[in-house]
Amino acid sequence: MQVDEDCSHIIARRQPAAGDLRMIMMIVKTITDLERIGDEATKIARVAQKIYESDRMFTPRFAEIKAMVSLVREMLRTSLDAFARLDVSKTVEVARQDEQVDEQFRVAMRQLITFMLEDPRTISMSLEVLFVAKAIERIGDHSKNIAEYVVYMVKGKDVRHTTVEEMERETL
Repeated sequence: MQVDEDCSHIIARRQPAAGDLRMIMMIVKTITDLERIGDEATKIARVAQKIYESDRMFTPRFAEIKAMVSLVREMLRTSLDAFARLDVSKTVEVARQDEQVDEQFRVAMRQLITFMLEDPRTISMSLEVLFVAKAIERIGDHSKNIAEYVVYMVKGKDVRHTTVEEMERETL
């Protein structure tokens, strides 16, 4: 909240232009995405605690979720590193990884639905795992947003809502 307030004061008092204004806007937007990542992590922790306390850990397979977590963790690290260095070289990689995470989420969702259909007693647990998978997928989306802000800061090009190929052309 303090960084957000500092950015507002800089805009009001200094009236930055061009690259300086893009930098401040990038910081403000990144703060929002980091806060949302924290919210998603809190959701995951609440569901994980609920699953653990109910002693239902054995029910669904977690391999797909673990793979998503590894990929999303790497996306976030890469995005934050690109942010710190103002380096667009890895931003396209983050966008490609986001597509992989989206596909992994779809696979996990299909598997969980199949699991629920085969054994209705697992519906509650499977839905909780599905909520975790969706939260992980959203963290990936926020990580991609941060990478897109880096492209905007460095290149002055808005690559949100573009394809990976278009983003790649803009970063060269």
